[in-house]
Amino acid sequence: MRIAVTGGTGTLGRHVVDELRSRGHEVRVLSRKSPDHPVDLTTGEGLEAALTGCAVVVDATNSNKNAAAVLVEGSRRLLAAEAAAGVAHHVCVSIVGCDRVPLSYFRVKAEQEGVVADGPVPWTTVRITQFHELVAATLAPAGRWRLLPVPRARLRTVAVADAARAVADVAEGAPRQGRVEVAGPEVADARQLATTWKRITGHRALLLPMPLPGRLGRALREGVLAAERPDVQGVTPFGAWLAGRP
Repeated sequence: MRIAVTGGTGTLGRHVVDELRSRGHEVRVLSRKSPDHPVDLTTGEGLEAALTGCAVVVDATNSNKNAAAVLVEGSRRLLAAEAAAGVAHHVCVSIVGCDRVPLSYFRVKAEQEGVVADGPVPWTTVRITQFHELVAATLAPAGRWRLLPVPRARLRTVAVADAARAVADVAEGAPRQGRVEVAGPEVADARQLATTWKRITGHRALLLPMPLPGRLGRALREGVLAAERPDVQGVTPFGAWLAGRP
């Protein structure tokens, strides 16, 4: 099957590309800097040619700058191009709890989900919890200063490789016209994750409680980012993933 992956060079996207190729699919990597299939979601440039003959599109695009232009308006352009090309299944990668966290990026992701649900192409949205990789990347700089500010937050982080396998499974299946939630194998407080990171990496940083007031703090404490009953559960705990890194 020919599958296009937008954002196919990103943290998740490249794992999805590798996973799909390992299963025998023809995968097109779509990004602004792709040597074979360059596309620009903010203008629609390159989409028509890149999607020719594709049965499925996995949208793993991420954008911290101009997020609405890329993820919301870009999704509209992408879906229109998919409909013209006869794409049968659009897989939207999103975030668990994005509709309940009062941060601008999460609101954009929730809006993107709405665009997909109202769009012209049969779809499945895959909501994923935070990655182990993100937690480690967040803790590492603070660890160098021997001080780790840690908020109260219930999380259920997942390895990118585990998430990629779940996304590939969805891409191979029929559109669900609904969501699939993917999470890690264990629920842990952010302080527990930081303690595990210290133990395995050997850092001696002091954990400093960091209160988060208002709606954001309440949402994180209540665990809106941790899927209580995920449809797909990863197999790699944070500690095992951390210990196995090169």
